[in-house]
Amino acid sequence: MPLFFFDTDDGDRFCYDDEGQDLPDAQAARRLALATLPNMAEDRLPNGDKRTLAVRVRDAQDIQIYLVELILRGEWLVRSPEVKDG
Repeated sequence: MPLFFFDTDDGDRFCYDDEGQDLPDAQAARRLALATLPNMAEDRLPNGDKRTLAVRVRDAQDIQIYLVELILRGEWLVRSPEVKDG
């Protein structure tokens, strides 16, 4: 089975995968990269209203073959509840 590496970046820290995972093919690596993002989002909720989470997939030749990003953005559509009228 081919070896794939999954480097992650949560906006605060980059983790270089030096172990990799044996998977049937690049499509399986893509699915795993996509499945990783919800866990990253749950673990690293935004400090503030913006955060970009990313997973880059590399093959056994160290070539980046796939990138998936999740952009979390929040904005108040009404006056922020933390702001008190003075």
